[in-house]
Amino acid sequence: MHSIRERTAIALVIMLDVAFHGAMERPVSTIEIAGRSSLARRGLEPILQSLARAGLLQGVRGPHGGYRLAMPAREILLADIFRIAMHDSPHAVDRRQGALFNTVIRPFLDQMDGLLVHEYSKLTLQDFVRQAEMRGLDRP
Repeated sequence: MHSIRERTAIALVIMLDVAFHGAMERPVSTIEIAGRSSLARRGLEPILQSLARAGLLQGVRGPHGGYRLAMPAREILLADIFRIAMHDSPHAVDRRQGALFNTVIRPFLDQMDGLLVHEYSKLTLQDFVRQAEMRGLDRP
């Protein structure tokens, strides 16, 4: 079980990996993503499926299958990835109750989520790809 912050980080890693290493529309396998990110395959699969269901990734079946971007990286906002990680989590529904939580903490967390979406909306996945290139990471 991952927190929303962890799911967001994993979703960002997945999307950047596919955008960065998926040269010439070549699908990127779950094994490749797991190996480069040092994350367990079983932890990646539910997030990959969420990203594919949301239309950000396209699954490719077969022996050379994997995932590729469903649209150009310049059209994918980081806010789109954040929203998927936040709302598609099986644990995203906060079940805590009580006057203090519902009156003080929940509104604060909602406000912070709004600030994050605002900041994430300023960047595209292509911006992350450019950062990786500028920092000297090699593309295939």
